[in-house]
Amino acid sequence: MADRSRATRPAAARTYFIMLFILLAQAQPAAPAGAGPNPLASFLPIILIFIIMYFVLFRPQMRRQKEQRRLVSSLKTGDRVLTSAGIHGMITNVKDTTVTVKVADNVKIEMEKSAVTNVLKE
Repeated sequence: MADRSRATRPAAARTYFIMLFILLAQAQPAAPAGAGPNPLASFLPIILIFIIMYFVLFRPQMRRQKEQRRLVSSLKTGDRVLTSAGIHGMITNVKDTTVTVKVADNVKIEMEKSAVTNVLKE
């Protein structure tokens, strides 16, 4: 029984080899070198992805940063503000990079101007 299975293994391998040879013989020949697709067409999806990322991610972020810079530069004494830590208060002093915020009677906090996230309407 063992001799018979050994004898069929090379025949099976030969059959698979012949089938592979026939499959490769029927394969399409390679296209000529000059008839390739336009290189711009292959990069077009990547270019479109970057354009979409610009309008969805980068442009709104730049707009928010510009608005934050405008807000920080327009801070003045007497403004009621909200900080990034959630503290509500009134600005009592404005320096180059810091502001002093009064949050309660006799309680003043000095913080960076960039910590102010919103000027509240009175």
